Amino acid sequence: MNCCVTDESGGPTASKPDEATCPADGVPETDRCSSCKGQGRPVSRKTVLLMLKPELLERAMHGNYSFCSARDCSIVYFEDKGEHFNVDDLRIRVGLKVNDDPIPLCYCFGFDENHIRDEIYRTGSTSIAEKVSRLIREGLCACEARNPSGVCCLGELNKTANRLRETSQSR
Repeated sequence: MNCCVTDESGGPTASKPDEATCPADGVPETDRCSSCKGQGRPVSRKTVLLMLKPELLERAMHGNYSFCSARDCSIVYFEDKGEHFNVDDLRIRVGLKVNDDPIPLCYCFGFDENHIRDEIYRTGSTSIAEKVSRLIREGLCACEARNPSGVCCLGELNKTANRLRETSQSR
């Protein structure tokens, strides 16, 4: 099962995610980033290993990791024994951690913030979230492995599209 399973309307289903590949919703209060003190979200070790530069793989072979989503914090993954990995330790850019283009949003299909911005500029709206939803319904996403946060990108895609749409309308 994958984190992005949607119902016919394109929204997430109410079914429980597969805990082997998708993080659980309950996050212990003690699961805090050592740098920003923000609450982390559990990610699978597989996700961490897929994101790390090859020379760092051995450091992540043990432990339970969490993802820090705080934009201004350089730590991406941390675990309760103190091991952590920052943005420079990863092979890819983490959209939630960067402010300069390209800002990745969808790691399965390659959409970034510029794609949404350009489509809104050209047409006044964007269909990217709908395209991604359709591909998800077809079973073609792999967010639990390809997205650094280990979860579906649709929430971030929609939030970014709404922000960019509002910004373009206020001009």
